[in-house]
Amino acid sequence: MTNRRAQVIALGIVAAVALGAAAALRLTPPVLHAPGERLGSLRLPKLWSRKDTLARGESLASLLTRAGLDSAEVADALRAAKPLNDRKVPAGMEVRVDGDSGRTEGPPTDIVFQLSPENALHLTRDGDHWTATEEKTPWTTDTVVVHAVIHRTLYDALDEGASALLSKGARAELAWTIADIYEYRLDMSRELQDGDRVRVLFERSRLPSGRTKVGVIIAAGVERSGRELQAVRYTPRRAAKPEYFDQDGRSLRAQFLRAPLSFRRVSSVFGMRKHPILGEWRAHKGTDYAAAAGTNVRSIGDGVVIFRGTKSGYGNVMDIRHPNGYVSRYGHLRGFASGVRAGGRVSMGSTIGYVGMTGLATAPHLHFEVLVGGVQRDPRRALSRTAGIPLAKSDLASFQQVLRMTQEDMSRTAGPVSHATNSH
Repeated sequence: MTNRRAQVIALGIVAAVALGAAAALRLTPPVLHAPGERLGSLRLPKLWSRKDTLARGESLASLLTRAGLDSAEVADALRAAKPLNDRKVPAGMEVRVDGDSGRTEGPPTDIVFQLSPENALHLTRDGDHWTATEEKTPWTTDTVVVHAVIHRTLYDALDEGASALLSKGARAELAWTIADIYEYRLDMSRELQDGDRVRVLFERSRLPSGRTKVGVIIAAGVERSGRELQAVRYTPRRAAKPEYFDQDGRSLRAQFLRAPLSFRRVSSVFGMRKHPILGEWRAHKGTDYAAAAGTNVRSIGDGVVIFRGTKSGYGNVMDIRHPNGYVSRYGHLRGFASGVRAGGRVSMGSTIGYVGMTGLATAPHLHFEVLVGGVQRDPRRALSRTAGIPLAKSDLASFQQVLRMTQEDMSRTAGPVSHATNSH
């Protein structure tokens, strides 16, 4: 009886242990292995990726070697990448190399050459053979409105006002594009004051990477001293391409450009000032534009060169006679543009010389004057009187409709005003 009881107890203990072991098997979580570690009889590939950029003067072979390819792999990859040329590939181009397991870091399986923000050359490996595929990333385009307040310069205002909508390079592009649109009516480098306002409606393009670029400027407005000068993009019925018109339907293109430099930075304005070399007060009847030596100087309008040479404190100077008794003068030039001679004709915007410091000049800059009827005038006032041509009466109704739409959009809160679309 005692032995039987002992057997029953022993069997109970064994059963309890078995039940506990079974429960443990059910409750214990499975062991997870990282990729590349053995899971049973299966080994998962361990992927790797490496990014690099092409250094100035570096060859593609050198970059791929640094990325982990051996000499044979480099030769095979470059043989497949026929569109690439060491002499034409820009420094800074991004290259990504991907691979899997097999050796220390695994053999490379993919190489991506980012030729431009939207274009890439993708090499895919199959055994010892590489296949090249050109890939294009579509831009997404929408319409955006930006508002900005001038405190220092147009660039600074848009750099701040558009910071949430455009990348830094695109913000600079927007500033200079607006300056180009208004270059017949405003000199953005010296006629804007603290508190002036700018608003602009334009097309914006974006990539998934976050890169942005500025497209067509649909409309803009520059408010100075409470009065706004608008620029509306419109194509007249008999015109081949669109132009910009103010809110009164008058073309922003005028007889003269407002400044002789396309990249403008004013060092002094019309009025009385102390001459930096002569050390005495005299009327400085013109404007000095500080710029790097060699910067292109352009004619502000169509005309005939009436003087090209050296003249007292002006150094190398050129005078151009324009219609209606206007003469523009450009002083301290380093030299004159090829083919521009006295008696020859020049066109608006054409290069006539280069910024220098000849004559009485302490640093490279352009001295610019406007003479009307032989008398020196303030360029800002003299050139403001040359308005553009108005639209024909047959265009006014259509233009007013476009004007109302753009004014409504520019009055919206800063940001997108339309849904995005894809474009290539």
